[in-house]
Amino acid sequence: MEEKPIANSKKRIAICGGGNLGHVVTGFVAAQGKYEVCLLTRQPERWSHELAIEAPDTTYKGRLSGVFADAKQAVSDADIILLCLPGYGIRDTLLQIKDHLRPDAAVGTVVSSTGFFFQAMEILPDYQALFGFQRVPFISRIIEYGHKARLMGYKESLELAIERCAHPESLSDTLSDMLRTPIHLLNSHYEVSLSNSNPLLHPSRLYSLWKDWHEGIVYNRIPMFYEEWTEETAELYIQMDNELQTLLEQLPVRKGSIATVLDYYESIDAASLANKLRSIEAFKGIAAPMKAVDGGYIPDFHSRYFTEDFPYGLAFVHRMTHEKAIPSPAIDKVYEWGMKMLNCCSQ
Repeated sequence: MEEKPIANSKKRIAICGGGNLGHVVTGFVAAQGKYEVCLLTRQPERWSHELAIEAPDTTYKGRLSGVFADAKQAVSDADIILLCLPGYGIRDTLLQIKDHLRPDAAVGTVVSSTGFFFQAMEILPDYQALFGFQRVPFISRIIEYGHKARLMGYKESLELAIERCAHPESLSDTLSDMLRTPIHLLNSHYEVSLSNSNPLLHPSRLYSLWKDWHEGIVYNRIPMFYEEWTEETAELYIQMDNELQTLLEQLPVRKGSIATVLDYYESIDAASLANKLRSIEAFKGIAAPMKAVDGGYIPDFHSRYFTEDFPYGLAFVHRMTHEKAIPSPAIDKVYEWGMKMLNCCSQ
């Protein structure tokens, strides 16, 4: 079944997910006044229909056309459905919406590295257009749940993969207009599904911080996640990225479609990469995920840094390196440690 071309006016947009990104994307798109924007969330009663988004240069104010807990109400009339969800929420949400989608609707995700394409291709009909971004468009934080959020940083451009769509350029143009950001269209969903962003970035830092932690160890302070990034962590991040780049050589992706971390962060070695990560303005003020206990602090294994980036981010890279018989000692070491911590400590 052929999808209808998607134009850039009066489109109905359904956002799924009420987390940090869900707040900012919903409010940002609604504030433009040219799209009907509704939200699918488990807690609609906590949401105002007017959402304020504080950005570095201005405050955006968007009015929502609806806030729903019922999937049918949220998506049945939508032209575009955009998932702003952690990895563990993708499958359940796809199952909730699949029977209520218009055949010409496009379903996508704000970031693809948590398995969206693999799961959407399994769950949704093969005529449903799919799209996914390589990296999140904004750095986002909730200020007051359901009412106000902060847009902490923009991307200069975005990389996007589109599958099963008769008019990918039109869909890409609409998404670019919605997010007010230039978009580069990629050739394959592998180019966005296998990322060296959060799935490698966060686990490398967590491993370096707490690889020697065990029950009984209590720390006297909470380190800053990025501002205290070490050269040791940067070296581990580079090693993991090198293994990912070797995997990409075995897949149907264009060479260079996923820039190395050194290229992406305009660095030449571990020392310059660490310095770059410490200096990024939007990363400042973000503390490592820890929780208070008697006498100090311990790692917070319920944090999204753990529950998202190991089982729904790094897991896909780890699985594919083994499927393709790519040696990946750094990825294996970090992934196995992270899953051990989750299994032992997040009860």
